[in-house]
Amino acid sequence: MLVLITYDVNTETNAGKARLRKVAKQCMNYGTRGQNSVFECILDNTQCVTLKAILSEIIDENVDSLRFYYLGNNFKNKVEHMGVERGIDVVDTLIF
Repeated sequence: MLVLITYDVNTETNAGKARLRKVAKQCMNYGTRGQNSVFECILDNTQCVTLKAILSEIIDENVDSLRFYYLGNNFKNKVEHMGVERGIDVVDTLIF
């Protein structure tokens, strides 16, 4: 299923800047960046639960936020893109 993950990490402190880098790194392990704080991830249920647990351990829930949008397996009918294409198609083959 396609899961859109968005986050807002407070970077007013060095600890916040470190959390931001950690959140982005974990999201990159599971998907592709669509915008600065937006990742498109193709995940099965186990991967989704794992990633949510990892990210929830990183963020400070008092000042940071995460959002998960579950677009399912028929996401191609739900996603429209305009402008410069960045990155790769999330369902393209990565290794040839």
